[in-house]
Amino acid sequence: MILPGRPDRIHVIQGECAVSDKPEAVLTTVLGSCVAACMYDPVLKIGGMNHFLLPGEGERSRLNEAERFGVYLMELLVNGLLKRGARRENLEAKLFGGGRTIQNFTDIGAKNIEFARRFLDNEGIKYTGGSVGGDQGRRLEFQPYSAKARQFLLPKAAAPIPAPEPRVPAPAAGGELELF
Repeated sequence: MILPGRPDRIHVIQGECAVSDKPEAVLTTVLGSCVAACMYDPVLKIGGMNHFLLPGEGERSRLNEAERFGVYLMELLVNGLLKRGARRENLEAKLFGGGRTIQNFTDIGAKNIEFARRFLDNEGIKYTGGSVGGDQGRRLEFQPYSAKARQFLLPKAAAPIPAPEPRVPAPAAGGELELF
């Protein structure tokens, strides 16, 4: 999504991927437990960013939900770079996000990080750093032309979000309720 009044800034939201070779382009996103992979070809000075919510390996999803999953978005990013002329053997990547921003729930951020690192290893893409894990969200800016990345840590949540209490259905008015 190109930001109004800022054609050089492209905001990548959850489930999206963007690729650019323009020197003035800046890709941005905001991350919690999600992970953004920033990949680039340093020879051609082309790069891109994705933003995924879940790893997606072996998980079944409904039709049109693939864009939430890392396995889909990592392939989309690699293929987007290759279509623009990048060479697979030149690709390098930085990873950001994967924070554990909500306690008492599954650490999906750690699963996202593990998936992304394994994907890079399996594809032979050089990992050059980034910032993953922790307990804070991040705002990220990535310049695909130079591969420079800048992150801003977001304030921690004021209070932990409690786990939801189980809901018991209310009995129907004037009738009996049988639980089995």
